[in-house]
Amino acid sequence: MDFTLPGEPASIAPTIAATAKATEDAGGSWFTAMDHYFQMERFRTAYDPMLEGYTLLGFAAAHTSRVRLGTLVTGVTYRHPGLLSKIVTTLDVLSSGRGMLGLGAAWYEREHDALGVPYPPLAERFERLEETLRIALQMWDPAQEGPYVGRHYHLAETISHPAPVSTPRPPIMIGGNGEQKTLRLVAQYADITNLTVNDPAEVAHKLDVLRRHCDRLGRDYDAIEKTVQGGTLDPLVDTDAFLSRMAELAALGIEHVQLRNVAPDPAGWITEFGEKVAPRLAEIEPAA
Repeated sequence: MDFTLPGEPASIAPTIAATAKATEDAGGSWFTAMDHYFQMERFRTAYDPMLEGYTLLGFAAAHTSRVRLGTLVTGVTYRHPGLLSKIVTTLDVLSSGRGMLGLGAAWYEREHDALGVPYPPLAERFERLEETLRIALQMWDPAQEGPYVGRHYHLAETISHPAPVSTPRPPIMIGGNGEQKTLRLVAQYADITNLTVNDPAEVAHKLDVLRRHCDRLGRDYDAIEKTVQGGTLDPLVDTDAFLSRMAELAALGIEHVQLRNVAPDPAGWITEFGEKVAPRLAEIEPAA
């Protein structure tokens, strides 16, 4: 979300509350937050406002009752995996079972360096990503409360009480498109894949790669929810082109498209989307 709003910082909290409510009213299924320390430079500047993601989601939980809540996505370096699992459990409990864990390998080096957070090389970040997935699954398994010993993380006890409300646990989403590592981790550990590509040909290729990983690992490809980020088409300006793109993606098996809230009035933008676009969008069915 773009937090550079008229009247910020005082306007940020009521805007988030109104935006979360508008998302539910428009029929949205997720309400997500970026997880960064600084605003992304490719979008604005590091000096523009950015909130901590899980605090934001806890606030949004109190203003909603239906949408699933999660980050899109948490960089694996941002929090120790045991703490991260506990944070997501807390969100899930306080939202009555609407929390999810979104994870990626992290990429924004400046924010790490600025705040003193270690930023290891990419290969190590992927190793840490896989260990974090294993730790979360162990912490959410009541039969496994003993130690975890990995290359990068050592936990003496993986106790996590209370248990999540979600059954059997909060869904795990992995964001990214990498064919050798990211999509293999999706096939092995995740419930949801979130692709950042939006072009139907690219999406079809990535899903084919995911299917091949699933086949090698014995995973049911159809059990993984397929999602993408929305791309550059403005559904309020290029409505027909947007809906055409959504139909192409749905034919490939995409079940969910994540759209970015638009400043300076994100709640108003979502309300207009709900009135003008959502009814037509609801007519598009994902491929069986």
